[in-house]
Amino acid sequence: MAVNTMLFDLDGTLINTNPLIISSFEYTLNLYYPGVYSRDDIIGMIGTPLLENFENIDAERAPELVKTYQTHNMEHHDALIEEYEGVKEAIHSLHERGFKLGIVTTKRREAALRGAEKMDLLPYFSTMVAIEDVEHAKPHPQPVQLAMNILGAVPEETIMVGDSQYDILSGQNAGVTTAGVSWTIKGEEWLQTFEPDHMLQDMRELLRLYDGVHI
Repeated sequence: MAVNTMLFDLDGTLINTNPLIISSFEYTLNLYYPGVYSRDDIIGMIGTPLLENFENIDAERAPELVKTYQTHNMEHHDALIEEYEGVKEAIHSLHERGFKLGIVTTKRREAALRGAEKMDLLPYFSTMVAIEDVEHAKPHPQPVQLAMNILGAVPEETIMVGDSQYDILSGQNAGVTTAGVSWTIKGEEWLQTFEPDHMLQDMRELLRLYDGVHI
């Protein structure tokens, strides 16, 4: 069966929110625990649900930490997010060719919608599965399965694209094809260790892989 459904992580995959995420973590952690957490520590947290990260740091104060992070994040959102080269072109072309497209993210819907809208990506996606839509976040298969159910897709016709191990593992656990992106902040070589079916150097490669378009 041919792939007709493509699911994408948002942060670090469709939109470069890494500067925003790192800034928000640095602000929050330096406010509560000055000098304790490094940039490398923060990079290691990317991809994990926000509440889970802060529960691992301080379970009692986690809701307070989340609120501080989210306030800083939304205040600086538009100034710190960036486009990835070729992403919008690829998504537009895939949409024009009739692929069913969905976003599967561990972000809150409000923040995810704002980012996708700011980058002019929202019109191309038929659905978005956010953290509040599921009981179990990635790497559990539930987010991918929910997106497929909404889009009327089956695993054999679906690919999950992302920049973290959680995206790849969630896709694998749901039985779909997986693709990592080489621009992951954690490094292409590291992401390869989770054995995605493809490693994209450019999002437009999806057109070549699944629609025979030469790029």
